[in-house]
Amino acid sequence: MGANRLKRTETAMRKAAMAYPEAREDHPWGESAFKVRGKTFLFMSQWEGRLNFTFKLPRSFEFALEYPFATPAGYGLARARWIYARFEPASDPPLDVLTAWLDESFRAVAPKRLSATLDAAAPD
Repeated sequence: MGANRLKRTETAMRKAAMAYPEAREDHPWGESAFKVRGKTFLFMSQWEGRLNFTFKLPRSFEFALEYPFATPAGYGLARARWIYARFEPASDPPLDVLTAWLDESFRAVAPKRLSATLDAAAPD
């Protein structure tokens, strides 16, 4: 049952990431890296049944770390305010939180003019 939730979350996050302007998916190191103009805004992988995400959160980094599934990202990325979120097979990932983090991460790495198109397209 939990594996199905993780698969649904993975599918929803892939769809959400690819909906951003100029987003593309790459596959370095055996995981998915979602990029805009060559800059990664989301890493996503499955490993040993776990679903893993890495986001850049310049505004909500400290707040994000209050969640039990979030830790500072390794490899020196935490200095640049990247977090790592890991979900066990029995988890029910909070999609609303993850998509909010996805949006913050995209806006943090995308060129300002491209990010501004998101606001222009938003309904009033």
